[in-house]
Parts: sequence; C-alpha cells; structure tokens
Amino acid sequence: MGYKMVVVGATGNVGREMLNILAEREFPIDEIEVLASRKSLGTDVSFGERTLKTKDLDTFDFTGWDMALFAVGSDATKTYAPRAAANGCVVIDNSSLYRYDPDVPLVVPEVNPEAVMGYYKKNIIANPNCSTAQMVVALKPLHDRSPIKRVVVSTYQSVSGAGKEGMDELWDQTKAIYNPTDNCSANKFTKQIAFNVIPHIDVFLDDGSTKEEWKMVAETKKIIDKSIKVTATCVRVPVFVGHSEAINIEFEDFLDEDEARDILREAPGLMVIDKREDGGYVTPVEAAGDYATFVSRIRQDSTLDNGINLWCVSDNLRKGAALNAVQIAETLGQRVLKKG
Repeated sequence: MGYKMVVVGATGNVGREMLNILAEREFPIDEIEVLASRKSLGTDVSFGERTLKTKDLDTFDFTGWDMALFAVGSDATKTYAPRAAANGCVVIDNSSLYRYDPDVPLVVPEVNPEAVMGYYKKNIIANPNCSTAQMVVALKPLHDRSPIKRVVVSTYQSVSGAGKEGMDELWDQTKAIYNPTDNCSANKFTKQIAFNVIPHIDVFLDDGSTKEEWKMVAETKKIIDKSIKVTATCVRVPVFVGHSEAINIEFEDFLDEDEARDILREAPGLMVIDKREDGGYVTPVEAAGDYATFVSRIRQDSTLDNGINLWCVSDNLRKGAALNAVQIAETLGQRVLKKG
C-alpha cells in the first residue's frame, strides 16, 4: 500500500524535479495528482514513464490525500497550504513562508530527521533555503565531533535559484553579448548576470545584509544549534545549476583536517572529492543532476587555533529543494505514516 501524493507547482523547475525524484527513488505511490495555477491548467508533466496533466490548484480538494509537496511561492502557499493541512494532508513546503514559524519543523533529513515529529502542530513541514540545506549537511557531522562556534560562508549561487526567468536571462544575455543586435538588458537580476557576478540576492535589510544572507543565519541556528554564529555573503554567479560555497568554520576544540575529512566521508548525503591536484575538486558542472552534496578543498585555517576551510557544492534544484522535500516525505512515511 502506497501514498496518495500531490505535487503543487508541478510545471515549475522545482516541481518537475520533485516528480523526477519521486520516480527515480521509487517512492511508494498509489495515486498522484499534479496541480498548477489556472494559466498552466492542462500542461503535460512527466512522472517516470507516465505523462500527467495538471489540475487547478484553486478548486482541488485535499481531503483524503496523504502528503502534498508545495513548490509555489509564499503568496500561493499562504492561501493553499493551510487549506491542505486543515483537510488532513501533510504539507511539505519549499517556500520561505513557514521556515521561521516555531510551530513548523525545518528539516534536513541527514541532519535533524527527528524534527519531522513536530509536523502535527500545523500539519506542515518546511524545507530550508537551498544554500542552507547543503551547508548544514556538511556542518552537522563536524559539529557532532567538536561544537562549532562560528561560520563564515560566501556563496556562489546559480541562476536556477531564481527560477526559469533567471535561467532564461542568463541564456539571453550570453547570446546577446555575441550578437549585438540582441537585447542584453537586466530584468530578473539587478545587473547583467552574463560574464558577471552580483553580490545581491533577495532584498536588503537595515543592517546591510540581504534576506538571503539572513536566511542562512536563522536557518542554520534552527536546524543545528542556536548558539552557532553565522555570517554570510551571498552572490549570484553565471552558472545555470548548482550552488557552491566557501565555508570557514571555527570550532571550540581543535579538529585536524585529516579527521575532518574522514568524518565527512562517513556522513550521510556527502561525498568527499578532495585531491590536491589539478581537477581534484568538484564544481557545479559535476554536481548537476546528482543527489550528493560534495565537499572538497578541506584544509586547516592557519589564522585560527581551531579552524577548518572547505568547499561545498550541490545541485540546488535537487538537494537544495526537490530532493530534500522528497527525503522529508520518506522520513515522515517511515516514522509516522508508515505505508508502502
């Protein structure tokens, strides 16, 4: 016996990836529905070898459905997630709407799987920000060995994190640079993204940080440990898929780089590719389409008594969004709903 599953926002990048991963991982499903806004009504989407037609989110009755994976923005989630939850369907939400709600668990299954048990308060589980998800997978096993005092992270985030419009803008601008008759204007991003980097993701806050940077701080504290100090600089780069992060970690106790490497090799969800030679590290091109979070460039920080530097790369549409949501569904099924 399998689950009755709903994918909301099935025509978007993340929604389509959710369907791909559900099929790839052979998630036990008896029935599945794919929902979208009325402007995308009837659009065909792939689910394994099947083709599904989207139905209208606005008129859908969630009664009797087990779980709904939400891949729509916060505005739509605010309207439809409570409706689904009130009808007994557990919502696994990819938007930022519920991440900081104390009554909604924020879950990365390799890090805090036990947190799914808090779903019952609102019948909702939140998926973290894409840049946070991959970072905490790398931080948690090290934190278990020696408590982390402080993290300094700089991100190199792909345009797919801004959706299809971001990917289209990079593509169009790249073509326009080689064909001067084409338009190279910036619409989705604040400046040209092709052959450029932009140190600005989401809105600016009063302290000079951006909301994307604040998310990494708040979510790391909620998922791992509220005592960890985090400072982030988030940068959009001209890469289609895959977020990269340069992470500096200060521990309470000394942690040798070789031990750190061994710990990370044994940790769930991680793959260490760390050779001190040309190409002995992972870049977004290699990470795209993969489930793993990759760690490279592990080394001692000679400026700190207890510091480690590392490089972390992951497919943001997968671990940063769709894969993590499906893993939450798997964890919820194993621990609570117990079908399949």
